[in-house]
Amino acid sequence: MIEEKDVAHVADLARLQLSKEELKKFGSQLDRILEHANKISELDTKDVEPTSHAVEQKNVFREDKIDNEIDRDQALANAPEVEDNGFKVPKIM
Repeated sequence: MIEEKDVAHVADLARLQLSKEELKKFGSQLDRILEHANKISELDTKDVEPTSHAVEQKNVFREDKIDNEIDRDQALANAPEVEDNGFKVPKIM
């Protein structure tokens, strides 16, 4: 069981000010979390291949093809300002 002084120490490291009630509350919550973690660690995983994700992920790529191409004049038609055949935008720096 996690003692209040341990919860207070962790709270202090995190720069949190906890009341006595919160220390008790969080202590019991941390106990339940650790009990759950212990149950999980008891599982037999010797036949489970290590993975980086719980679900297999694959990149799905599509063919890169041009569709609905517009010319430069159409692209710049609604631009607030144009300079040297391009969009003029405000300086950031």
